[in-house]
Amino acid sequence: MDWASIAGLILGVAGVLIGQGLEGGKLSSLLQPAAFAIVVIGTLGAVLLQTRPATFVRGLRMARWIVAPPPDSRITLAREIGAWNATAKRDGMLALERHMLASKDKFNVKGLRLIVDGINPDKLRNLLDTEISAYEAAERQAVRIWESAAGYSPTIGILGAVLGLIQVMENLADPAKLGSGIAIAFVSTIYGVGLANLVFYPIANKLKNIVTQHVHQQEIAAAVFYDIATGDHSRVIDERIATLLREYH
Repeated sequence: MDWASIAGLILGVAGVLIGQGLEGGKLSSLLQPAAFAIVVIGTLGAVLLQTRPATFVRGLRMARWIVAPPPDSRITLAREIGAWNATAKRDGMLALERHMLASKDKFNVKGLRLIVDGINPDKLRNLLDTEISAYEAAERQAVRIWESAAGYSPTIGILGAVLGLIQVMENLADPAKLGSGIAIAFVSTIYGVGLANLVFYPIANKLKNIVTQHVHQQEIAAAVFYDIATGDHSRVIDERIATLLREYH
């Protein structure tokens, strides 16, 4: 559980609510279902319009990484790299098949399979680099829905404000209805800007960091597979393991 992300979200919302209270305003005045519906549903619709459904669903599912990020697999990968290298040096390339069958990581399985199949090292590296590029592109497209939401929500908040002002203008003769229209107008803007800067942008940036870490690990694994396939010195692989463990502390 990523308690820092939870604390950050709570502090962001609390800052707005505390500020509202210190200014003498009522917290209940920020609870406007109409304004919330305009901003949230409108933003979701705009993002879905520009995104493929599969990418949209993938981006929504990635949101769970904010509070429950994927486990850090660097140490496990470092151990596996050492085992791969030792097996290849001691028993030959074909002996890597048992590591391939035991691995649960699809990328590592592919790399080991290419070595066991005797694929030319340069072709092996090219295939793995293509795999990494495809994975990174797909993941970043999914993350982009949160950046898009952050871009749309303030504008849709302004749209909600305009709708609220239209309601005000239509009910100038009825003062009892003016309050709700004005509330929707201003609270819509708060929802739009607040969601963009307190929720959507932070989620996008956090997910981008996680994707970057995953891609970096795959790049190191691809380099190791190339080193093993070419029979490079174990010292080179040890340096790659050190780089893997040094990053993202």
